[in-house]
Amino acid sequence: MTSTETPLNSPATTADRRRWIALAIVMTAAFMDLVDVTIVNIAIPSIQRDAGASVSHIQWITAGYALAFAAGLITGGRLGDIHGRKRLFLIGIGGFTLASALCGFAVNPEMLVASRILQGGMAALMVPQVLSIVHATFPAHERGKVFGLFGAVVGLGAVSGPLLGALLTEWNLFGLEWRPIFLINLPVGIAGLILGRRYITESKAPQALKLDLVGVALVTLGLLMLLYPLTRGRELGWPMWGYVSMVGAFVVFGALVAYEKRKTVRDGSPLVELSLFKVKSFAAGIAVQTVFGIALGIFFLVWTFYMQTGLGWGELRAGLTGVPFSIAVSMAAGLSVQKLTPRFGRKVLQAGALLMAIGVLIYIWESERYGLSIAPWQMALPLVVMGVGMGLIVAPLTDAILSEVPREHAGSASGLISTVQQMGNALGLGLVSVVFFGTMSDHLPRAEVGAAFVDAFQNALIWVAAVMTAIFLLMFALPKRPAQHVEGDETTPAVAVDKEPELVG
Repeated sequence: MTSTETPLNSPATTADRRRWIALAIVMTAAFMDLVDVTIVNIAIPSIQRDAGASVSHIQWITAGYALAFAAGLITGGRLGDIHGRKRLFLIGIGGFTLASALCGFAVNPEMLVASRILQGGMAALMVPQVLSIVHATFPAHERGKVFGLFGAVVGLGAVSGPLLGALLTEWNLFGLEWRPIFLINLPVGIAGLILGRRYITESKAPQALKLDLVGVALVTLGLLMLLYPLTRGRELGWPMWGYVSMVGAFVVFGALVAYEKRKTVRDGSPLVELSLFKVKSFAAGIAVQTVFGIALGIFFLVWTFYMQTGLGWGELRAGLTGVPFSIAVSMAAGLSVQKLTPRFGRKVLQAGALLMAIGVLIYIWESERYGLSIAPWQMALPLVVMGVGMGLIVAPLTDAILSEVPREHAGSASGLISTVQQMGNALGLGLVSVVFFGTMSDHLPRAEVGAAFVDAFQNALIWVAAVMTAIFLLMFALPKRPAQHVEGDETTPAVAVDKEPELVG
């Protein structure tokens, strides 16, 4: 053995093996969360049939998860900084697994909604720890490779979620109908909990900010006051209290801003760092991220209703129809980051918004032309165009938003980006009652259901196209190219990196 060789059982080799196992564990947890977001949509008609869920139940099964996830993301990250990332990750994955079991064994729609909200809250504890654990476990020169793997996991989750949901629902394992889409998380979560305890190294932030539970409560209250009337209003005949609640939501958001200003002065640890909004590119980028989340929330839910209720397709056919879209998103996302954005900057994001709008318009045209006889292969063109557009946006958008943010606020800014995306998604899901179901009668003869859903789908897509056009215009406020800074011998985007975490134990 030469002096440069390392024995297989040496401490260095063992430590190297442990960190790659730890990476596999946290990546699996991230994959589980990504799949769980997309897997539910494809099973919605089965949930309606088997569990007797109403339209508002369905909206809360999807929006409740997004709302709980959004409300808890920043607090989840701070809890990890204070009490240890490994500890919070294990609590999160354990709670996520328990919530998945409760979803799978739900005895009525109300229990399913409550379990999904719990699942979103547990994901908010688990997911923020993933990148923090990677940052604590891998040196700077290896993180590029690790984040590349993370991007691949995101792409795989986007592709496999709808398809896995379709297969599990179509197979009707043990006569459980839709329930296996949640129960599949149990063995994965239990394995992650056991292996995580053994292989993940504990870490904390040297100087963690304090919690802002009042801020979280105000955000959650404001969103509930806005979303609940939107989702239930149509069913209840749009009562006056609904309008009062929606107006009151903006009063709550005003109170949030005032409270955050006071908290910034008092202890410097607000939930929302309001000074960030003085940076024009960040403020515009947050608006883009929010509105983009609204568009996606509307599209994916109405798309499911259109294919499975309007066209009468089964879960597997609907799931397979979405595969070209997911592949296009994954391929365009990789190309945009590696090749296009460094060369063309903001134009890549704007091209993505226009492509998504064009894809939506093509979809409207095809839906009008072919009606109820449209085939999956005919949907491939608009879905690929939309997928390429989405891929050009999702990957470089975060860097564009953060490019002019001061380094010391990058952690807060990153958390806020993820939060508003989820909030936008929840708002979009709530708006489905207005832009989709609001265009059709409550009591349709069976023979007219298909045509009514096709018309409602086209109406919803007009709104999505309008939103994508607005996003294109908002993007003019983003920097033409992400700012660069030199660090050592490498040129990297000016995205602030948190201080090195303190390893514990």
